[in-house]
Amino acid sequence: MSHVLVVDDEPGLAHALGITLRASGWTVTTADDGAHALAAAAHHHPDVVLLDLGLPDMSGIDVITALRAWTRVPIVVLSARQHGEDKVDALDAGADDYVTKPFAMNELLARLRAAVRRAAAPADGDEAVVVAGALTVDLARRRVLRDGTEVRLTPTEWSMLEVLVRNRGRLVSRRQLLQEVWGPGYSDETHYLRVYSAQLRRKLEDDPAHPRHIVTQPGMGYVFEA
Repeated sequence: MSHVLVVDDEPGLAHALGITLRASGWTVTTADDGAHALAAAAHHHPDVVLLDLGLPDMSGIDVITALRAWTRVPIVVLSARQHGEDKVDALDAGADDYVTKPFAMNELLARLRAAVRRAAAPADGDEAVVVAGALTVDLARRRVLRDGTEVRLTPTEWSMLEVLVRNRGRLVSRRQLLQEVWGPGYSDETHYLRVYSAQLRRKLEDDPAHPRHIVTQPGMGYVFEA
């Protein structure tokens, strides 16, 4: 039995979706805003997320981005926004499909089933919270603790750490890091990596000169070791 997380702030629609989905054999969890959606995703690990973009506390795009920081769960957007740019933004952020309101329920169910079928088996790295020695990196809430104390990171420092932690134990090339953190126009700006890796080590490592977690592979890239 597949588990769907329905994220919509319209109580009537969320209730109707829940009834239909349960009648079709789904386990259903609901959330009416982005914060509850992220918490529910981290707690329940649904098989698919059905997400409205118009939420009261944050953009649905922000919810997609936050989920993609730590999980590959399929995300099907259900939105009244029919403009092409909204669809492009959602898909670029990491959504797997986009359904516009009004919709046919049988089509929506088919799209949810297809999204679950396409999803790869969960990998060992799909964890919202990663513990590495004295460090606790909460990918869902975008925060890091060192010996239980929160470490303040700049947005760029966090983005670099996030990419490394999501790929922990694997080499992340310099080009990949630059493109994911700074964008495709920065693939040759390797000095950025030296500056920001040094800043992260000063904040996160016990001995920045001999890092345990943020390890450089000379001429290739970086590895986050847990």
